[in-house]
Amino acid sequence: MGLGQRIRARRNELGLTLRELAAEAGCTASFISQIERGQSSPSIESLQRISGALDVPIFHFLLEPRDRSPVVRRDKRLKLTVPGSSLAYELLTPDLTRQMEAFLIEREPGEEKAVEPLRQYTEELIYVLQGQLEIQLGEDVYHMGPGDSIYFEGLVLRRIAARGDVTLRFISVITPPVF
Repeated sequence: MGLGQRIRARRNELGLTLRELAAEAGCTASFISQIERGQSSPSIESLQRISGALDVPIFHFLLEPRDRSPVVRRDKRLKLTVPGSSLAYELLTPDLTRQMEAFLIEREPGEEKAVEPLRQYTEELIYVLQGQLEIQLGEDVYHMGPGDSIYFEGLVLRRIAARGDVTLRFISVITPPVF
């Protein structure tokens, strides 16, 4: 089942019309229709808004059902990239049906992103593997390097930036799953 078919199935499961979903997700009914028919592909941001409106994590639409081994092999991780950016997420957990999700994230030096507030309460742990991370929680800014970790409530996250001259690689663990 493709992305559009999964969106339509979830929308129908919730008894929503195209217009109702579009209004909740902040887009047009024709755009949702095009996605559902496979004629258009949503951006990550659009897919996040749609998944939020449908009350499921973003990966609900991206993961293929399969044998659920507890092991996730390096070459079998689900990878998500953001168009026009070097930002890449790799899912480290087998699926998103549990109480937490874990990602390996890479950002190129100098890349910075303001973070939109989440719709729900979360707790997050970030562990830096490589490079320099600058993270803003509320008004406080923290500078972290390899081996450093930080634990926080997701609602206070404001900005993440890759500093230095080496690709930033970090692990992010979030509970409950939001993607």
